[in-house]
Amino acid sequence: MGIVLWIVFGAIVGLVASLVMGNKDGLVVDIIIGIVGAVLGGWLMSFFGKVGVTGFNLYSFLVALLGAVVLIAIVRAVR
Repeated sequence: MGIVLWIVFGAIVGLVASLVMGNKDGLVVDIIIGIVGAVLGGWLMSFFGKVGVTGFNLYSFLVALLGAVVLIAIVRAVR
């Protein structure tokens, strides 16, 4: 059941990040952006000495959203 929750969490985060950044790539891409963004956000927070994604809560949502927004910005810069 854990993987299903992470997919749902990734979908929510990816959707919000896509809305914030004006990205329109589709639901599957939003899920991938959300999951990879959670990993990236967790890495960024640990780089700054803070806790990364800790579960299904508001703090983790904000960390994952930060990572997803950074990920979208990086992808746009590379394109």
